[in-house]
Amino acid sequence: MEIVKTNGAPQAIGPYSQGIIVNNMFYSSGQIPLTPEGEMIQGGIEEQTHQVFSNLKAVLEEAGASFETVVKTTVFLNDINDFVAFNEVYAQYFSEHKPARSCVEVSRIPKDSLVEIEVIALIK
Repeated sequence: MEIVKTNGAPQAIGPYSQGIIVNNMFYSSGQIPLTPEGEMIQGGIEEQTHQVFSNLKAVLEEAGASFETVVKTTVFLNDINDFVAFNEVYAQYFSEHKPARSCVEVSRIPKDSLVEIEVIALIK
């Protein structure tokens, strides 16, 4: 088991790792729209989702993976009414390759963000 840590994404805000590699699979912790410096992105679901994908890209690259090797995503939305707008941004990152996905509305996400995403990916 290998812990993944990068300065290209926000540091963990609790007792967890940004991600873990086990048997050539990468498991990320949920990423929220914090900058690598720990500042919350202002704006709506579109802006926040782009920041989450920036964070995911950083941890995936550190793990030796990429969006093209993601096999599963889990998405938590603060408001399911943001589903269509969220999907428009999501499709920019997963256009050709479409991993399996779960997407649910939750009552609250850390730091009162609008979206949180975690991924599972194959290591290249």
